[in-house]
Amino acid sequence: MKVVKLEETSEFNSGKMKRFFLVEDSSYFKIINFNLDEGVVFPVHSHDLDGDLSIQVLEGEGYFLGEANAEIPAKQGDILISQIREPHGVKAKTQMRILVTIAPPI
Repeated sequence: MKVVKLEETSEFNSGKMKRFFLVEDSSYFKIINFNLDEGVVFPVHSHDLDGDLSIQVLEGEGYFLGEANAEIPAKQGDILISQIREPHGVKAKTQMRILVTIAPPI
């Protein structure tokens, strides 16, 4: 077992995205904590693989981004679930902390 203290990863870089890997090298999934400063965009992208992902908003608010310039409002406690192949991204309206789970890991 492993316990990760998410409050210890609450760091932001001015005008940038900060990334912390929380679970690495698992053959089943990967969990990544990203912290986006206000106004930062985690660009829409996709992966040519089978699998699923979730993006959970830990703090802040902004938008889940998708295909055809889709913007879905996102706030603390919201979770986006999609296939890895489906275009996905995030735009921070305020400082925003997200937790991304990818299964199987890429």
